[in-house]
Amino acid sequence: MTNRPPVGDRQDKGRDVQAMFASIAPRYDLLNRVLSLGVDRSWRRAAAAEALALGPKRILDVATGTADFALELKARAPQAEVVGSDFVPQMLEIGREKARARYLEITLEEGDALNLPYPDASFDTVTCSFGFRNFADYARGWPSFTGCCARGRAVILEFPPPARGLFGSVFRFYFQQVLPRIGALISGNAGAYTYLPESVLAFPDPERLAGLMRATGFRSRYQRLTFGIAAIHVGDKL
Repeated sequence: MTNRPPVGDRQDKGRDVQAMFASIAPRYDLLNRVLSLGVDRSWRRAAAAEALALGPKRILDVATGTADFALELKARAPQAEVVGSDFVPQMLEIGREKARARYLEITLEEGDALNLPYPDASFDTVTCSFGFRNFADYARGWPSFTGCCARGRAVILEFPPPARGLFGSVFRFYFQQVLPRIGALISGNAGAYTYLPESVLAFPDPERLAGLMRATGFRSRYQRLTFGIAAIHVGDKL
């Protein structure tokens, strides 16, 4: 498979993204470890600490994929109810297998991030780990994402566009020239790992994303991680 979804905001990409992730689901976790040199685990730990800081009782992890972040949350907060939502059934099934292997009880349900099937204010905290940039419409996605959250916290862990400067240039070269080749070799899907860097380059920079959060009634802050490769955004309802 070489086709890839369009990138950026307000794109008709839902079905293409769904098909792409379904095709790479069996190798998705391995590729994450290889392509990030294992650093993605420390990013999730840092984001989980933010998500759990207010002691939430019910947590929704949107675009949960194979449930890495949902499982991190449950392992750190066994008393909390953790629900993961994603629109790729193949990814969810892998997540269920991982939960069983780790004896962690989480609920994984199929759902579209732009039309989440949960009542308003039914969760204390909502999270999204490396999935927000795949939303077809960021302005629509954010209210859907946070509408089911009570007066609590929203946490997004995402790849911002590489910053300017030497490291940003080096990382951009790796992202655009090296990563797609490694991804294609391991997954057999060249399009998926061409889409990844293109989707990051088309994503809003941290200040723009923080502005979107503030415009919808959230107090917002963000933290860049590992020289700006990743960023944690934290929004608290005012």
